[in-house]
Amino acid sequence: MQNDLRAFWMPFTANRQFKASPRMFVAADGMHYTTADGRQVLDGTSGLWCCNAGHNQPKIVEAIRQQAGELDYAPAFQIGHPKAFQLATRLVDMAPDGIEHAFFTNSGSESVETALKIAIAYHRARGEGQRTRLIGRERGYHGVNFGGISVGGIVSNRKVFGSLLTGVDHLPDTHLPELNAFTKGQPEHGAERADALEKIIALHGAETIAAVIVEPMAGSTGVLLPPKGYLQRLREITKKHGILLIFDEVITGFGRLGSSFAAEHFGVMPDLMVTAKGLTNGVIPMGAVLTTAEIHDAFMTGPQNLIELFHGYTYSGNPIASAAGLATLEVYKEQGLFENAAALESYWQEAIHALRGLPHVVDIRNMGLIGAIELEPIAGAPTKRAFQAFLDAFEAGLLIRTTGDIIALSPPLIINKAQIDELFGTLSQILKGLD
Repeated sequence: MQNDLRAFWMPFTANRQFKASPRMFVAADGMHYTTADGRQVLDGTSGLWCCNAGHNQPKIVEAIRQQAGELDYAPAFQIGHPKAFQLATRLVDMAPDGIEHAFFTNSGSESVETALKIAIAYHRARGEGQRTRLIGRERGYHGVNFGGISVGGIVSNRKVFGSLLTGVDHLPDTHLPELNAFTKGQPEHGAERADALEKIIALHGAETIAAVIVEPMAGSTGVLLPPKGYLQRLREITKKHGILLIFDEVITGFGRLGSSFAAEHFGVMPDLMVTAKGLTNGVIPMGAVLTTAEIHDAFMTGPQNLIELFHGYTYSGNPIASAAGLATLEVYKEQGLFENAAALESYWQEAIHALRGLPHVVDIRNMGLIGAIELEPIAGAPTKRAFQAFLDAFEAGLLIRTTGDIIALSPPLIINKAQIDELFGTLSQILKGLD
């Protein structure tokens, strides 16, 4: 059958540009992809922030193969299978103390929708049904479903889809380049931006607000790091006013910052945690919302034969996805990948900041095994310079991610020092050649 590329409407892609000059991967192993023309491409982005253990991990591959031949699918409603329960237990064991339950979804977007619905329903279950308002943050990314883009703050993701959810407000973002440019790790300035939540509460009334949702570290909008004390201040304010705090850990979960979750890394305990991506190493779609016992138990009232929460998905806790998730968590532990990320953080930090002073570089940010290089936009042509860097990198054998005029990097946690040197050596040459 002829493959002329016309049928597939690609997500978040300049479809016409791509189909005029396709970039195709046909295989992957370890730290590298293989292109259709046989070239090796170093993965500087863990696929799409998700392949934290690298590619073609034998234990994950075998777990999927074995599960498919044993139990391919089981109904998600009113029927269970052992591996979903095992995976939930493993997740809450990894999570900070106080997190005791996991609700399975199929993506980060679905996890966000689930967390928002649980938050609103939780207040109703406690007799505070007037708490329906949701607070997100400017430049926040929470997936692409209606709830996620409503609380999200990326204009291009919102502006063509109508009025979105009502009753949503936004905190200011924490990006302060005039004060925090070229910061290594958490910025010194900006914690006071959390105090904008008090103004929003004063405007709407605490009794109307269900939850605040933020990424502990905003990834998709260009790696925006939380200023020192910022997350702690958000937690204080939400606690004071009886508002739930949701951490979107779709990117920061599973070792990206050197800890199991950003909540652990920053020492801030939310009420709900949103996960996906690294949960199955990106191999099979799966997400999970992690909650405290207090939230879960608020629903466990009334006759035992009644459904407590009218929400879920056909593929919640899918057997093959559950097997992949269990194997992925075992790989992280057995290979010490979170520890590897923590051990390499300082080496990564020095390597990325060595790009300071190259043409058009106006800021560099980093934490754990994640980083961003912000480029000066071309006058009248925003995003063009970074996209050219993406194309040049692909041709040079390096996969990077761009958002606006920001290059974002988040390599698999299996990376070593030589590969870090290769990544930034290649990127340095690309930056030197940009117009």
